[in-house]
Amino acid sequence: MNEQTVSSPAATDFLGHPRGLVICFLTEMWERFSYYGMRALLIFYLTQHFLFSDQSAFSIYAAYLSLVYVTPVIGGIVADRYLGPSKAVILGAVLLVCGHMGMAIEGAQAVEVNIGGELQVQRDPFYLQIFYFSLALIIMGVGFLKSNISTLVGSMYERQDPRRDAGFTLFYMGINLGSFLGAIICGLLLQYKGFSWGFGAAGIGMLSGLLIFVRGKHLFGEAGNPSRPELLQQKVVPGISREVLIYLLTVAGVFVFWQLMQNPVVVGGIVGSSLVVMILTVVIYSFLKCDPQDRDRMLVCLFLMSYQVIFWSLFEQTASSLNLMADRNVNRVVFGYEINAAVFQSVNAFFIITLAPVFSMIWLYLSRKGWEPSTPTKFALSLIQLGLGFLFLVYGSSLATDPTQVALVWLILLYLFHTTAELCLSPVGLSMTTKLSVPNVVGMMMGCWFLAMAAGNYISGTIAAMTGSDTVGGEVVDAAAALESYMAVYQTAGLYSIGVGLFALAISPFLKKFMHGIK
Repeated sequence: MNEQTVSSPAATDFLGHPRGLVICFLTEMWERFSYYGMRALLIFYLTQHFLFSDQSAFSIYAAYLSLVYVTPVIGGIVADRYLGPSKAVILGAVLLVCGHMGMAIEGAQAVEVNIGGELQVQRDPFYLQIFYFSLALIIMGVGFLKSNISTLVGSMYERQDPRRDAGFTLFYMGINLGSFLGAIICGLLLQYKGFSWGFGAAGIGMLSGLLIFVRGKHLFGEAGNPSRPELLQQKVVPGISREVLIYLLTVAGVFVFWQLMQNPVVVGGIVGSSLVVMILTVVIYSFLKCDPQDRDRMLVCLFLMSYQVIFWSLFEQTASSLNLMADRNVNRVVFGYEINAAVFQSVNAFFIITLAPVFSMIWLYLSRKGWEPSTPTKFALSLIQLGLGFLFLVYGSSLATDPTQVALVWLILLYLFHTTAELCLSPVGLSMTTKLSVPNVVGMMMGCWFLAMAAGNYISGTIAAMTGSDTVGGEVVDAAAALESYMAVYQTAGLYSIGVGLFALAISPFLKKFMHGIK
């Protein structure tokens, strides 16, 4: 899809940004409400409702997260070539509503029974399959919505528009407003009403996002439409148009992901092979189809995406190992009230909501002065801050008088550093992808961005498994040993992230040279 801008200022201007940004903001806010609200509960659903071991739960969780970021490659390509961003977003939203509502069908609690002197877990297979199928619907839905809503944001700005990074940062603020509300509301509903209420609230949030987008999609004009609408009406199978075939294949894809969610090891192979294929595709396209400047920009964009693998493999401990650690090894009593661990998934989002406008103003101010750091430098600073967050938590653990508990302030400090790290990478990276990419493959490159996230998310499960503890009935057996295991892994993660960040900082001037004037 060719990148376009809407030409009428009266129709598009809202606080200095295109009016369509408001629709993207609200749609993504509710989508992230549903996604992060459900995600805050997921690791507890696996370990406390279905009674999976820590290692098995982390494996399922990582498989789900990685597939969530593989499917945007599919959604981006299908939208670029056939559906257009608007239809792709609507298709994704419908699938997401169905998936989140399916998660609300809780079913019977798993139980541990003693068989021949060995504890075995008995789970209701019917409700377990509903759970896996619901995750498959969400995976496919995110694939169509996620990359294309970001592409719509990029389509409203020229490549060199100085408002671009600020616009993506504000868009990212909407993402995290949804995340903040989702984690708090779904977490509190879990605490007082149970899993089905928390998951049901996520479904209602996604339905709100769908209705908002349908009502406001006209603001995108031609940028939201298929690049060649006549292709959708072509009969590719007797009696079936290409558009209908796309919808049928989407349903088939849901069934494929349903099976993959039950085979996490296979997911790892798919993520790895997909990453290799996409790297080769981008490299070949860059050399055969691009002029020298665009080739260099595409290759730098691809290289910078590799930083994501490291970043998300460590950052995504948030809703897996850090979430369980908060439940088991953090003193969560505030003013005499113990806060549910799932609610703390909102802390990162809260910091982004409060800090995103600050970062947006800083980037604009530095841009006007000619002092704004380049994208490679921002990425390097992100990795350094990520590592510091882990090391502060490890330091706080060393000060604890109770060998099983860490003071809450150290977990909050970790989230603060991880938030500033995220603001230097994620919104900046979304903007980078749309401005360094050749316009007619922006959707594919946005898919590559999310594929790199998928690889990081899958690896995050392997890292989280290193922290796994023995449990009985969903409860950890030795809290002191569990805390020691968490801190050993986090110390290594922190030192590694800082080391890579310093290396990235050293080579950033070299990378900037090949961006040919684009920051």
